[in-house]
Amino acid sequence: MIRCISPIDGSVYAERPTLSAEAARDAVARARAAQVDWAARTLEDRIALVLAGVANVGAMNDEIVPELAHQMGRPVRFGGEFGGFNQRSNYMAEIAKDALADIVVEDSDAFRRVIKRVPHGVVLVVAPWNYPFMTAINTIAPALMAGNAVVLKHASQTPLVGERMARAFHAAGVPKDVFQNVFLDHQTTSDLIAARSFGFVNFTGSVGGGQAMEQAAAGTFTGIGLELGGKDPGYVCDDADLDAAAETLMDGAMYNAGQCCCGIERIYVAAQHFDAFLEKAVAIVRGLKLGNPLDPETTLGPMAHVRFAQEVRDQIAEAIADGATAHIATFPEDDGGAYLTPQILTDVTHDMRVMRDESFGPVVGIMPVKDDAEAIRLMNDCKYGLTASIWTRDAARAEAIADQIETGTVFMNRADYLDPALCWTGCKDTGRGGGLSVIGFHNLTRPKSYHLKKA
Repeated sequence: MIRCISPIDGSVYAERPTLSAEAARDAVARARAAQVDWAARTLEDRIALVLAGVANVGAMNDEIVPELAHQMGRPVRFGGEFGGFNQRSNYMAEIAKDALADIVVEDSDAFRRVIKRVPHGVVLVVAPWNYPFMTAINTIAPALMAGNAVVLKHASQTPLVGERMARAFHAAGVPKDVFQNVFLDHQTTSDLIAARSFGFVNFTGSVGGGQAMEQAAAGTFTGIGLELGGKDPGYVCDDADLDAAAETLMDGAMYNAGQCCCGIERIYVAAQHFDAFLEKAVAIVRGLKLGNPLDPETTLGPMAHVRFAQEVRDQIAEAIADGATAHIATFPEDDGGAYLTPQILTDVTHDMRVMRDESFGPVVGIMPVKDDAEAIRLMNDCKYGLTASIWTRDAARAEAIADQIETGTVFMNRADYLDPALCWTGCKDTGRGGGLSVIGFHNLTRPKSYHLKKA
């Protein structure tokens, strides 16, 4: 049984039975059979149906927003995810024709030589709970547009999201077997992957989950895309706009209770600005309102699960025991469970877990640095590599620093953002592959070469 425990009050908000192994295999077989006719439709037809499904999700937004608060704790004041959900889908629709276009090498009286991009077949999307609509659509929209069938396995913390999406897409005319939402346990998922049930698997989640996916796929040569976590740094240079840097980096660290794949988890500040930046950052975090996410005044909701909050508490406590300084007094709403006081730590080092392991919660460590070289060294002293945020008024300097950072995306004067025109990718323990952009379409298809001799 898949069971969602609401972080609002610890009650069971939703539960769904998982498919048996036989039913799961049948779902994949139906997807494989339906994919043939789906791929035979015109690209324009597939795009239109996908965008109609996206619009149907938007029409549900008033119901979705409180539903998300119940499932994973995001405050209703932020209005859900439809803005990014819609933007990403529309962008992928705009570039689909060019991204999937044939590469014609020769078309003469003697030969036709061309490379086509063809769908993998059935794509398995294993989506996370922290941005349950946007992370899922990153793969679902381009996969369907490219002619694949999609099987969606959503996180147990957000089981209603997959149902919402399936309902919306089916109502738009996407065949039910072409886009299926399923509830699977880990073993059944692994068994399906090991049986070469899918042409491609996209997983967003923990490093352990990604390792399980790779182990299940071992020897099958199934393509896998993995986004597995981060410990994303911000660097405030000596010429930075401190007000803008503090506001954006603290938002990047605390928004969604810090439960963002590309959230800011560590900050390095030019030594001469350290005290001023810290003062601004502390004032911002002290102004957050922790509380019930259904209250429109709440700006910081509970973490999605008590065990996630406990991991953050443990990292903070260990750091303080090792000499770190905490700057935020315990909020009265902090219940020792899912409702967690946001925290800023100084006097931290990379020997502390809070500066080394993924926290995925509302805590950030801040360190002074003497120059760019020290900042680069510290930013790279990490097993993850998803994004990095550089704050400077000099674009050339930012790009020179960016060239030396081991990460998937580098921002200048912004953070915690996903641009659908750029490849969303990572390195090291963050995983491999890439979503969105032209490259996203290329990863969701395979090249097929045609060498046709006419005479």
